[in-house]
Amino acid sequence: MDQASKPKSFADLTVRQFTESLSSAEPVPGGGAASALAGALGASLVSMVASLSTGRPKYAAYETTLARCGEAGRSLAAEFLRLADRDAEAYAGYAAALKLPRETEEQRAARKAAIETAARAASDAPWECVKACVALANGADALAGRSNVNAASDVLVAALLGEAAARGAAENVNINLPSTGDEGYNEMMSRQLDEALHEIAAVAARTRETVLSGRVRDPEDE
Repeated sequence: MDQASKPKSFADLTVRQFTESLSSAEPVPGGGAASALAGALGASLVSMVASLSTGRPKYAAYETTLARCGEAGRSLAAEFLRLADRDAEAYAGYAAALKLPRETEEQRAARKAAIETAARAASDAPWECVKACVALANGADALAGRSNVNAASDVLVAALLGEAAARGAAENVNINLPSTGDEGYNEMMSRQLDEALHEIAAVAARTRETVLSGRVRDPEDE
């Protein structure tokens, strides 16, 4: 696909077009967009499971949870696709900053400032993806043991995709932090990433245990 024919958003690509673009020599889309897409797939599974459970007498006690998770899944899927575009735009800005001239002191100073600003943006974008993954993991966990048993494995897949997406996005944050030139920001971001990844891992593990045990859970407290 040539540059002129490329859609403005990854959401407008077919799956085949996205994977072909991902496998090309172009740096965008890359790991950030792939991580966000994994999150979108996980979020869509949350909505699917909620839809497969809604309106069924067997799961009537969970209607509030099902409605909330269905809406959250749809909203998160759209957010992840938006974040795929944002990640690509941020990387393009960083790549452009690296190409700035550096022949004079003034040019070198301007280039350094541009790189630091762009690196910050390239860190913020995947961090937003990690935060969305926290919501995704919690949505999947809320459905575990409270939704259609025939879709229990889909709940677990949603949680696992959320964890994978978070870890992938986190690596994109980490690789950009050294270029921000802001130690305070870097320390804060590293701490937030660590906390978020630990939370997601714990939630995904709990979801897996619930799904594999076949345990039926009580309705959530409203």
